[in-house]
Amino acid sequence: MNIITTDIPEVVIIEPKVFGDHRGYFFESFSQRDFDAKIRRVRFVQDNESKSCYGVVRGLHFQLPPHAQSKLVRVVKGKVLDVAVDIRKGSPTFGKHVAVELSEDNRRQLFIPRGFAHGFAVLSDEVIFQYKCDDFYHPECEGAVAWNDPALGIDWGVPEDKIILSAKDQAHPLLAHAEVLFDYGVDYYI
Repeated sequence: MNIITTDIPEVVIIEPKVFGDHRGYFFESFSQRDFDAKIRRVRFVQDNESKSCYGVVRGLHFQLPPHAQSKLVRVVKGKVLDVAVDIRKGSPTFGKHVAVELSEDNRRQLFIPRGFAHGFAVLSDEVIFQYKCDDFYHPECEGAVAWNDPALGIDWGVPEDKIILSAKDQAHPLLAHAEVLFDYGVDYYI
């Protein structure tokens, strides 16, 4: 796998090595050994999948300690703009984001570490989106910030009048008003 760094060093893009021929293709979508050696030691415990149509924006979600989550995300079918936002108070990149196009064609994955909010916008007619988590979902630890917070300056790649949100995702606070976030310099993996 090829590791591509981003403007936020902890958030990385992963490009698998794809082997193709007249029959189709094969690639290793995850290797614990390679992930531990090239990115960081993380033990993923849950895989999730969602299906969405064009214009759906999901996010910006996170889970707080003691059940903070890292995610390794990818697209099986379609295309999304995937976004990770640094929500670690005191971080030199606090409030900054990384936006990466993930698609069935580029087969890229994005690693979102603990301390980041995550979301995506569907850019194709339909998408099947998969992600690994390194802790189980705990509703009492759920947190989020507003997808359209002007301070974040995210261009989701979808006209605003075409964006489809859940009722829950319409009601998240701006980052400046979020009550509980992460602290920069704290190792949330211990």
